[in-house]
Amino acid sequence: MDATEGNAAGRDGTEAYAGFEGRVGRTFAGSESWWPQPPTPPPGAPNVLVVLCDDVGFSDLGCYGSEIATPNLDRLADEGLRYTDFHVTPMCSPTRAALLTGVNSHLAGVGHVAHSDPGFPGYEMELAPNVASAAEIYRDHGYATMMFGKWHLTKDSHCTAAGPKDSWPCQRGFDTFYGILDGFTNLHHPHRLVHDNHVVAVDRYPDDYFFTDDIVDRAITTIREVKASNPAKPFFCYLSHGAVHAPLHAKAEDIERYRGAYDEGWDAVRDRRHERLQELGIVAEGTALPPRNHEPDHDVAPWDDLEPRQKELFARYMEVYAAMVSEIDETFGRVRSALEELGEWENTIVLFTSDNGASREGEVNGTTSYYTHLIGTDDWEADLERIDLIGGPRTIPHYPRGWAMACNTPFRLYKINTHAGGHSAPLLVSWPAGGLAAGELRRQFVHVTDVLPTLLDLCGFEAPTERGGRPLREMAGESFSPTLHDPEAATAHRDQYFEMWGHRGFRRDDWEIVTLHQKMTPFGDHEWELYDLAADPTETRDLAAEHPEKVAELAAAWEAAAWANQVYPLEEGTYLKHILRPPWDEVWRRPVDLVPGTPTMERWRSLQLIWVRSFVVAIDLDHVEGASGYLVTHGDQGGGYGVSIDDGELWWIHNDGRRMRRFSGGPVAAGTRRIEVDVAAPGGNVWEVALRVDGEERAREGGFPLFISMAPFEGITVGTDCRSPLDWDTYVAKGPFPYSGALRHVRYEPGDDAPDAPVNMIEILREIGAKFE
Repeated sequence: MDATEGNAAGRDGTEAYAGFEGRVGRTFAGSESWWPQPPTPPPGAPNVLVVLCDDVGFSDLGCYGSEIATPNLDRLADEGLRYTDFHVTPMCSPTRAALLTGVNSHLAGVGHVAHSDPGFPGYEMELAPNVASAAEIYRDHGYATMMFGKWHLTKDSHCTAAGPKDSWPCQRGFDTFYGILDGFTNLHHPHRLVHDNHVVAVDRYPDDYFFTDDIVDRAITTIREVKASNPAKPFFCYLSHGAVHAPLHAKAEDIERYRGAYDEGWDAVRDRRHERLQELGIVAEGTALPPRNHEPDHDVAPWDDLEPRQKELFARYMEVYAAMVSEIDETFGRVRSALEELGEWENTIVLFTSDNGASREGEVNGTTSYYTHLIGTDDWEADLERIDLIGGPRTIPHYPRGWAMACNTPFRLYKINTHAGGHSAPLLVSWPAGGLAAGELRRQFVHVTDVLPTLLDLCGFEAPTERGGRPLREMAGESFSPTLHDPEAATAHRDQYFEMWGHRGFRRDDWEIVTLHQKMTPFGDHEWELYDLAADPTETRDLAAEHPEKVAELAAAWEAAAWANQVYPLEEGTYLKHILRPPWDEVWRRPVDLVPGTPTMERWRSLQLIWVRSFVVAIDLDHVEGASGYLVTHGDQGGGYGVSIDDGELWWIHNDGRRMRRFSGGPVAAGTRRIEVDVAAPGGNVWEVALRVDGEERAREGGFPLFISMAPFEGITVGTDCRSPLDWDTYVAKGPFPYSGALRHVRYEPGDDAPDAPVNMIEILREIGAKFE
C-alpha cells in the first residue's frame, strides 16, 4: 500500500484509516507507526564511477602503447583489467546514448550527433521516452546520481531556457548536473555552463579557470557532500569529459611538458605505438600495421613530405593534444585520491573509456579556427602566424588528421568511419573489492551497449521493464561480467551493426563486413569489404571476392538490424538530415526584444536569427558624453560580431575566427538615439553591413564572412561581452566592457535567407539524394 492509499479517504473517521487496522490506536503511545519505504540499495552496494572521454584514440593512453604520460590510468590498468576488443559507436552522442541505456543508439533515438532534428525516429537527437537511462535506474535503487561535464543528448533547439527540458540530465535521472549541454566548449572560457536546470551566471572567468579542473572539482565536492550526509548511500557518478574534443585547449605548463615531443611526426609515433602495443600484448606479435591511410578524402601525407614550417605547426597541435590527455589522467588521480580519503575507493566500480576513435575533423592541415574550418576555410600559413596561441583561449584548434591516424594505431581511419579506427576504444575496468585479477588483458568482443547490463549485473539489479508506465525497449547489450573473472569466458555479444553518415558495418563473431561510403555515390553490396578479424584484426586483407557467400550472409544481417534499429534513412552525402527541421521550429526564427539584464541567449536560438540570412539589429539608448562599451555582442574568440561605442564613435566589430575587422559609424552625440545595424546576405557566404544613427546611414562595408556551421558559439548578449571575449585586445584593456550609458532596448529582426542558404535548397537536395535510394 502506498502513502496515499491510507490518507485519501474522508475526514469523518470511518474510512480515513482504511488499511491501517492494528497500527493506529486511540492514543499516540498505543499506535504503531507506519512510514513509506524509500528506495534502499542493499547493504554494501558498490559505488559506480563511469569516466568517458571525448575523441581519445585507441592508443592514446600509456597502458595502450602511448608515449603520453598517463600514470594514474596506467596504475588503474595495473590493478584492474584492460579490454583489447572494446567498441563504441563512431560518434559521440550515439555512444553516450548507448552507454547510458544499453540500447543501440538509433533505437534510443540518437543516430548521429545531437545537432539536428530531421523527423525520423532514429534521429530524434535525444533519448527516447521508451528507454531508461542508467541514472534513472540507479536512482530508483536508492543511489545518489550525479553527472559532470558534457551531456550532448538534448537536441539543440531544446537547449534554451524555454526548453522543453525533458531531455536535460536532471529530467533523465541525475540528481545533480554541472557542465555543458552542447558537444564542446572553450575550455578556458566555456560559452554556457549549466547547473542542474539553470544557466550559471558568469561575466568573466578567473585567469586560471579550466573546464576539466572545474568539473572534477565539482565531482569531488558533490561526492564528499553526499557521503557526509548519508555514508550508507552509494553513488552513480558519470564524469563525462569535454576533452579531448576540439578546441584543443590545455594549460600552458602542461603543454610545455611536451615541447618537441612530436617533431619526428605521425609516422614515427605510429610505428613506435604499434611496437609498444605488441610488447604489451594488446595486439598479437606480428599483427600487421595497415599502410598509412590512403583512401580518397581520408588520406594522410608522409610526414617527411611536409614543409618544415608545416611540421612545426602540426607538431604544436599534437603537443597540446597530449597535454589534454595528461590533464584527464591528472584529474582522474585527484578523484581517486578523494575516494581513498573517504574510504570509498575499494568498493567503487570504475569504468574508463572514450566515446569514439580519434577525430579527423582537422582534415589535412589542421586549424586554429575550428568553426570556419568546418565550412572549408583552410589556411595553414595563417594558422602558423598564431602558433604561439595554440592551446590558449584565443584560438579554437584541431590537429590534422595525420595525428588522428596515429592516435588510432593500429587501426584504420577515424571517428565517423565504421572501420575499426572509428569505434575501437580503450576500456579500463577496476573494482578492488570485486576480486578482479590485477593487470590482466581481456580479449573478448565487448560493445558499448554491454556497459549498463554489466553494471546492473555487478550491483545485483534487474533491468526495468517500464518507465513512467510506458513499456521499455529491451536492452541490446549483454553483461560481460563473466569476463571480469575468467579470461576464457565466451562473449555473449556475437552480432553488432555499425552505421554513421552512410558508412556501414556488421560483425558476427570474428567476421566483419564494412563500407567506406563515398558521398553522393550509390549504396549497394558492391561497397562491402570482408575481414577475418581473428587472423586480421587491423583490416588489411579484404576477403570479399573470396567469400561472397559470407558477404551476402552478413549484408542480410546488417539490413535486418538496420530496419529493427531505426537506422534508415541513410545519409547519402547531401546533409539533408542536418537541414530539415520541424515546422514548429519556426518560432525560433521570430524577432526578439532584449533588455539589459537579460541573460545571454542560448547559442542555437541566437543563431536562428542570423544564420545565412539578412537581419537588422535596432538599438535604443540614452547616450551621454563619455559613455562607452558594448551595446550587443554575439560570439566569442572562435568567431562572432558586435556593436560598441568607444571613444565617442560607433563601431562594428567582426571576428571571422582568425582575423579581427572593424569599421566606424562615426561619432554618436549625447541624447536619446536609435542605432540600426542593417546586415544584408546577398549570397556567396558574405554579409554587407550598414550602420545608421537616427535613420542616417553613416557607413557601409561588405565582404564580411558570415557564419555557416555552429558559430557564433556563444549567444547574444546585450550591454556587455561576457565569458569568452569577442575581441581579445578590448578584453585585455577593458574586460567585458559593459556599456556605461543607459541602454534601453535591443531588437533583432530576422530578414530574408540568402539566395544560396541551405534552407532554400531542400527540394534540390531531396532530388539529388533520391538518385541514391
